[in-house]
Amino acid sequence: METIDIQIDGMTCGGCTAGVTRVLQAVTGVQSANVTLNPGAAHIVFDAQQTSRAALESAIEEAGYDIKH
Repeated sequence: METIDIQIDGMTCGGCTAGVTRVLQAVTGVQSANVTLNPGAAHIVFDAQQTSRAALESAIEEAGYDIKH
C-alpha cells in the first residue's frame, strides 16, 4: 500500500468533503480516503498495482474540484 496527500481547491463545505471521499473510495485499489476541508486535502491509502496518483487526481477533477500543484 502507498499513501499520498493531494491538495484540493474548491471545496466549501462538509458536503464537498463527503462527495470527494465517496468519489475516491469508488476508485479501484483505494483502501481509505480521509478528506478535510481546512486545509483542502485528501490523505489516501491505495494499492499502486490497481491505481495511480494521476487516476486519483482525475477522479477528483471529474467531481468538479481542482488539484493544487
